[in-house]
Amino acid sequence: MEQIIQRIFDFFLFGGKDFALFVISMIPFIELRGSIIFGAAMGIPWPHAFAVSFIGNLLPVPFLILLARPIFAWLKTTRLLSGLTHRVENRLMSKSGKIEKYSAIGLFLFVAIPLPGTGAWSGSMIAALLDMKLRRALPAVVAGVFTAGVIMTVASYGLLGALRLF
Repeated sequence: MEQIIQRIFDFFLFGGKDFALFVISMIPFIELRGSIIFGAAMGIPWPHAFAVSFIGNLLPVPFLILLARPIFAWLKTTRLLSGLTHRVENRLMSKSGKIEKYSAIGLFLFVAIPLPGTGAWSGSMIAALLDMKLRRALPAVVAGVFTAGVIMTVASYGLLGALRLF
């Protein structure tokens, strides 16, 4: 198991630690949560790991909010990806109840709570599928990613480690 983890680290480190954090934070379902853990494992100071992970995780968000709906519509017309697209959309929409009910606050909570299947990617795609406007969805996702980052930083570096620079 240790060799597998080392190979994963080596794969992402070809461009340096910052590049690895940045790329990992943009991978769906791993996102900021995984990149902060990776930063802690690599001995990167928490403010630096937090900043790089935060920026990397937010980079795809506006594009997802603006383009997910038309991309899903197009994918549903293709024979090869239609079934998969319907399944992904149904799975995302099954998680959308609280977001639909509470709008931006629900979206914030969905993104902020670091559980599997939640995060900036799924939150942005749900916002797009619910036809939320960018000006409402983007601040909720940004605040949610920030909150999840704080939670993961404290969990990864420990409360005393996270407070060390203050």
